[in-house]
Amino acid sequence: MRLENKTAIVTGAGRGLGRGIAKKLAREGARVVVADMADTDETVAEIIEAGGAASGFQVNVSRQEEVQALIQYAVDTYGGLDIMVNNAGINRDGMLHKMPVENWNVVIDVDLTGTFYGTQEALKVMRAQERGRIINISSGSWLGNIGQANYAAAKAGVVGLTKTAARENARKGITCNAICPGFIETDMTLKLKEVNDGAAWDSMMQRIPMGCAGKPEDVGNLVAFLASDEAAYITSEVINVGGGMIV
Repeated sequence: MRLENKTAIVTGAGRGLGRGIAKKLAREGARVVVADMADTDETVAEIIEAGGAASGFQVNVSRQEEVQALIQYAVDTYGGLDIMVNNAGINRDGMLHKMPVENWNVVIDVDLTGTFYGTQEALKVMRAQERGRIINISSGSWLGNIGQANYAAAKAGVVGLTKTAARENARKGITCNAICPGFIETDMTLKLKEVNDGAAWDSMMQRIPMGCAGKPEDVGNLVAFLASDEAAYITSEVINVGGGMIV
C-alpha cells in the first residue's frame, strides 16, 4: 500500500493500458480518478469490486477547460492531487507524404497538447502543495517509426515536455518522468492475431528479444513505483518498458 491516502488521476483509463495503470494504483492504496473521453464505468467498477477507491470523470484532454475541470474535481472530491498520469492518446497512422493534415493535428492535439494541459494544470496544484508526481506516457515510437510521423512527433514532444517540467519543478518537491511502453497486449494490439492467421502477431513477437508482448500491469508496476516515496530522487528520466525491443 505504497500509495495509501494519495489521490491520482489517470487519463485514458477507460480501457487498455490506462485501465491497467489505474487498477494498479488503486491496489497500492490510491484514490483514483478514472478519466477518459469514453465510458469509465467498467474501470471504476473493477476497482471498487477489488476493494479500491475510484470515481469516473469524462474529459477530452485536448480541451483545456475540460482538463481544468478534471483537476478541480480531484481536488474538490479528495482534497488534493498527488499523482498525475497523462496516458490518454490516439494514433492515426499513415505514410508522411500522404498524411492528411487533420490526422496530424488531431494526434498532436490529444497526445502532446493534452499532456501539456494535464501537466500544466496538475503543476498549479502540486506547486502550492510542494509535492507531487507527474508521469507521462510516451512511446518507443518517439525515436521514429514508419507510418507514424504524427504519433512519433507527439511522443517525442512528450519527452521534451517531461524533462523541462522536471527541471522547472524539482525544487518544489515534484518529480516528472516519462515511460515508453513497447508492444503491450491490449484489445487493440490483440487484433493483430486476426491478421493473416496470426502472421502479423508472430512477426511482432520476433522483434521483441523477450519473445512476448507486455501486459498493462508491466507498465502499471513502473507507474506505481515512480508515484511512490521510493522514487523521490528520480526525475527527468525516460524509462522503456518493452522487453528489450526499444533501443
